Amino acid sequence: MKFWLFKSEPSQYGIDDLARDGVTAWTGVRNYQARNFMRDAMRPGDRGIFYHSSCAEPGIVGRVEVVKPAYPDPTQFDRKSRYYDPGATRDAPRWLTVDVKFAGKTRVVGLAELRAHKNLRNMQVLQRGSRLSITPVTAEEWECILRLMK
Repeated sequence: MKFWLFKSEPSQYGIDDLARDGVTAWTGVRNYQARNFMRDAMRPGDRGIFYHSSCAEPGIVGRVEVVKPAYPDPTQFDRKSRYYDPGATRDAPRWLTVDVKFAGKTRVVGLAELRAHKNLRNMQVLQRGSRLSITPVTAEEWECILRLMK
């Protein structure tokens, strides 16, 4: 089992949306490294943390579980979608998605609190310029975060 951080702006799709929906496709990822994480490393049963960005209090707000392996992101084919990619075809899709399931809402574990823990100092979301919507989380980071969420 691997661990992941899924980052989203709550104004676009937040933890409350996922709690309501139960399961969602993590669509709209348009970064090759994040796509490759889904394609090459992410599997059903992997655990994740849901992180709110670009909001009043950025931070971890919940837990998720990957429930479906990577498959073509349908938004790349939808001309009305802001994630439409004219270079992608159904025979050669460029972008992927996975399905994630709501596993629980937590208190907000904000950036300052995350940065205060030396076990998290190398966490990708805490690095300058980190903009990926999906990043790996080490087992040590995962355990530290679970303790913080309680």
